[in-house]
Amino acid sequence: MSSKRETISKLTQAVIDGEPEDAAELARQALDQGLDPLTCINEGLTPGIDRVGELFASGEYYLPDLIIGGEAMKEALAILEPALVENQEREVLGRVVLGTVEGDLHEIGKTLVGTMLTASGFLVTDIGTDKPTADFIAAVKETNATLVGASALLTTTMPEQQKIIEGLKEAGLRDRVKVIVGGAPVTQSWAEKIGADGYAEDAIAAVALAKRLVGVSV
Repeated sequence: MSSKRETISKLTQAVIDGEPEDAAELARQALDQGLDPLTCINEGLTPGIDRVGELFASGEYYLPDLIIGGEAMKEALAILEPALVENQEREVLGRVVLGTVEGDLHEIGKTLVGTMLTASGFLVTDIGTDKPTADFIAAVKETNATLVGASALLTTTMPEQQKIIEGLKEAGLRDRVKVIVGGAPVTQSWAEKIGADGYAEDAIAAVALAKRLVGVSV
């Protein structure tokens, strides 16, 4: 059997190569070896999907490569997430509604953020991709969430993040709900411009920001 470090390395490569079955099997192997599921995500899956994104940005990978890389990560996460929940013996830090905005079908980054928030003690409701403002508001009302994470991976869908903030105001919910925005084209200045409570560049930053917004020291 591979060493723990080799298993992590192979997990990274399975995502880069777009091998969902291999990624799932390696995730099982990692847990069997006693590896911490969060370590598998941070040191195995995240570097892999980051590399896939780099290869896509450089033109070496095409859209199908990006999609299959995301599928490999999702298959591994499906194995690792239950183990994360089992390991979690902390109090619930807060309730989060997470989604990708209307007109945007990207979910890789959002899924990872959701997993990391869950692992850190948040109750996460992931409403999916291509969701209009009304769906975010309905989910906030249904779950009594105090945090909303809105992801936009296209410059053309970024204005939808602002619509969500405006929608929360109109619904009388803005005072009790903090809004985090993220996605490849999103910046801190954009977050400030639209009145968001914060911007997170990646999943690790999203967790740190969410903790700060609910008053937990990081």
